[in-house]
Amino acid sequence: MQAAITFLGENAMFGRVGEMAKRRLNRLRRNWKSEFYSEVKDIAEHPVVLRMKLYPHHGSTNCYQHCMNVAYYNYQWCRFLHLDARSAARAGMIHDLFLYDWHMHAKKTGDCFHGLTHPKKSYQNARKFFDLNHIEKDIILNHMWPVTFFKIPRTKEGWITTLTDKYCGACETSRRK
Repeated sequence: MQAAITFLGENAMFGRVGEMAKRRLNRLRRNWKSEFYSEVKDIAEHPVVLRMKLYPHHGSTNCYQHCMNVAYYNYQWCRFLHLDARSAARAGMIHDLFLYDWHMHAKKTGDCFHGLTHPKKSYQNARKFFDLNHIEKDIILNHMWPVTFFKIPRTKEGWITTLTDKYCGACETSRRK
């Protein structure tokens, strides 16, 4: 006789309703994945944004891939929470548009505070090439909270990005080659 004990989230706990909810969420995520790229395509294919592929970021991930990861998860979470997923995804794609190798930045420039200063540099670069709304501006300038102690996100999308950025950075760093 097999034990009826299961881990949280398994079918035995939620039964048929849980399985239906899981299928519905997976279907939504598949639909959202195709919608996601259409929202960020113009930014993702912009020549200046493509330059981010030249700069290493976390672990073996380059800056472009990190931003794509953040943008994707921003979109998923904001769609799920009925927030402005488009703005969150677009800002996620350019939140680290500082265009230098931050691992060598202090040695070359003397600026030892990349974590504190890069949001402003990213915003300056982003506004040169893209029209940004207030949510996108908030995301780019405040995504490093709590490192930038007084730069607190002012929008729900900004808070999502702050968490998503930390999550993606941790995952990317843990996958070093």
